[in-house]
Amino acid sequence: MREFRAPIFSLIPPRPKSDSLVPHYTSTSRALAFLLILAFLLAGCQRPPEYRRVTLSSSAKGLPTHNNRDPEKPPFRLAISSVVSPKETIRSYQALITYLSQKLGRPVELVQRGTYAETNDLLQSGNVDLAMVCTYAYILGHREFGMELLAVPKVAGKAVYESNIIVSADSNLKDFRDLRGKVFAFTDPISFSGTLYPTYLLSKMGETRESFFQRYIFTYSHDNSIKAVGEKLVHAAAVDSLILDYALAKNPAYRNKIRVIGSSPSVGSPPVVVNPNLDKTLKDKLQAILLEMHNDPQGQEALREIMVDRFALPDDRAYDFIRQIEKATKWEKRG
Repeated sequence: MREFRAPIFSLIPPRPKSDSLVPHYTSTSRALAFLLILAFLLAGCQRPPEYRRVTLSSSAKGLPTHNNRDPEKPPFRLAISSVVSPKETIRSYQALITYLSQKLGRPVELVQRGTYAETNDLLQSGNVDLAMVCTYAYILGHREFGMELLAVPKVAGKAVYESNIIVSADSNLKDFRDLRGKVFAFTDPISFSGTLYPTYLLSKMGETRESFFQRYIFTYSHDNSIKAVGEKLVHAAAVDSLILDYALAKNPAYRNKIRVIGSSPSVGSPPVVVNPNLDKTLKDKLQAILLEMHNDPQGQEALREIMVDRFALPDDRAYDFIRQIEKATKWEKRG
């Protein structure tokens, strides 16, 4: 096997034949020790049954629930895809959750799952009302059950982002082609920036993950991929440029550890979406809250926490490049 599909909290990459970045463990006790070391370093889309999982500790599923619920004010449920680790998501989005709760006049519960596909499933089933998803997850959700765009974040005046190919700053790697025979980190199987784009680059060279990389892993969040490169657990990774900027701002030490060697064309930012069956009055209210929050001092503070200028109206055409490379790679959502 050339890959190991497991959450980063329980990751043991297969040992490379040469130029190994991680030690090889032969006993159960030493393997568990290595898992704990990786959890310390790295902790803070196809379907989940396909991935081997080892659970050492439970990840955060959301904020504390409300025990004394008002039946006339049921909790509003917000899902955020695992673009960053659960701990970092809760820390960054707490102000936004509080703001939405006050504006809606009802409690807001944060729901998190380990993969982008699981977040799509929550929205499709109606188990969450609103979700922040990655771009390729939106394309799949729109195709499969009519997932609707509600708003997009604008950062530095733009509602676009790229896939960045990153390597260790002190490596001699200069181009994606230099990654042949290296250890590579993808994020989620249905991530545009973290998986689909680098797979597209491979397809243009007539290569596959198995033929090109010595080993590859799935980290299931962009900040985990960034940390994996920064700590030299992998040679390279593909990450969301917005998350990379966020991570470097939050942890400046990584500025001297990571270097970008390639980027995709710009595409529309990861959107805020809703189930198409959500009540239209509520849908309109949610959109108005998001589009106007930059005019409210409390809203501005919540936006600063997630490093967003404001939310804007979305344009589905901004995701056409992703649709094009999906067809070009004959993409299989198998991870």
